[in-house]
Amino acid sequence: MTSYKHQLLPMEKVFRDPVHNYIHVQHRVILDLINSREVQRLRRIKQLGTSSYTFHGAEHSRFSHSLGVYEITRRICDIFKRNYPIEKLGDDGWDDSHRLVALCAALLHDIGHGPYSHTFEHIFHTDHEALTVAIITSPETEVFQILNNVEEGFPEKVASVITKKYSNPQVVQMISSQIDADRMDYLLRDAYYTGTEYGTFDLTRILRVIRPYKGGIAFSMNGMHAVEDYIVSRYQMYVQVYFHSVSRGMEVILEHLLDRAHELSQEDPEIFAYHSQLLLPFLNQAFTLEDYLKLDDGVLNTYFAQWIDEKDVILSDLAQRFLNRKPLKSVAVDSSDNPLLIKMRELVEKVGFNANYYTAINSSYDLPYDFYRPEMGRHRTQIEIIQSDGTLVELSQASQLVAALAGQGQGDARFYFPKEMTQINPDNANLFDDDYTEFSNYIRNGKLINMER
Repeated sequence: MTSYKHQLLPMEKVFRDPVHNYIHVQHRVILDLINSREVQRLRRIKQLGTSSYTFHGAEHSRFSHSLGVYEITRRICDIFKRNYPIEKLGDDGWDDSHRLVALCAALLHDIGHGPYSHTFEHIFHTDHEALTVAIITSPETEVFQILNNVEEGFPEKVASVITKKYSNPQVVQMISSQIDADRMDYLLRDAYYTGTEYGTFDLTRILRVIRPYKGGIAFSMNGMHAVEDYIVSRYQMYVQVYFHSVSRGMEVILEHLLDRAHELSQEDPEIFAYHSQLLLPFLNQAFTLEDYLKLDDGVLNTYFAQWIDEKDVILSDLAQRFLNRKPLKSVAVDSSDNPLLIKMRELVEKVGFNANYYTAINSSYDLPYDFYRPEMGRHRTQIEIIQSDGTLVELSQASQLVAALAGQGQGDARFYFPKEMTQINPDNANLFDDDYTEFSNYIRNGKLINMER
């Protein structure tokens, strides 16, 4: 009898996908993982969180992304087995016995994400990567039971890819590097669902020029322009989508909403006992893995709808602002220590808003591409280009375009405040009109200005 490790489905299963056309499932273990409750939960968690409030089409889930990462990884494994087998290239080749580990890690790489992932993590001090490892390696999960049927110790092998400790660096970089299956899928998928064409790149060409070597994965020199296109697409997506000021304005409201709930629960532990029970373990900072797996975007949104009717004015108002898409406005600031910000917060307080919950400094920065710099104290996997003589050259050394982007942070710092602060109605006099006018006078062309200079 064929072992579960190598058991193929009687007929290949396919999933229709708008990005990859078809996603091909050939192994029984992959189909079983897809059908597990932990993976199915990802259907109920949006891939882009609050970005759907800016790009209305961005309703896609972490489930569809996970399938996409699996599919790209499957294609890479096929290419490596066909063109670069270990039997032909030795240590620089691909050992296809690592395929199943790579496919499982690709499918499960995001399984530890929670509702509105990064905001939730910040408030409740969770770690989606640590939770991913826990879900994969904890005997009480369906995912563990499925993986453990492959062979004893297999869940730990898959988890070691997530922690970047797996013995084969080719597998690790396939799933996690500066150009990996994860990033390639989310860029194409997010571009598709947000309708932002500039986020696309030539995946087919990149897969034609990708190849393994002893230390990981690299790309042929004749495909360097496709890699450049990917780097530029990533740059554009961060600037235009991931760091969009309105999405961040909604994220600030969400963060302050959860923060307010946390503060109220500390003052009165029973306040959420009757209608927000699934959040109690997190508000009390004593949650289990099972508690975590019960949460998704829908659970939180249901609680937010209930909080609108709470007596606490701040909690109620923030909940309705979030559910009804009332983002905070923002202006660009040079730094968070700008003395003018103190005055701006004072004016917000003066008209009746709690500055702790209705103002914020939000900074978003990322590097479109980073090369190894020892002085930074951390190593990021570089993109290596294989030259015609077989030697490797780091991407920014071979590409002037990438060199111009490499190491250059993108993003900005913004001061967020209630939209009401800049909405002066000359036909309806208000007690605070002078304060609103003074506040607005400090803003010009989307930036703070100091009128005293």
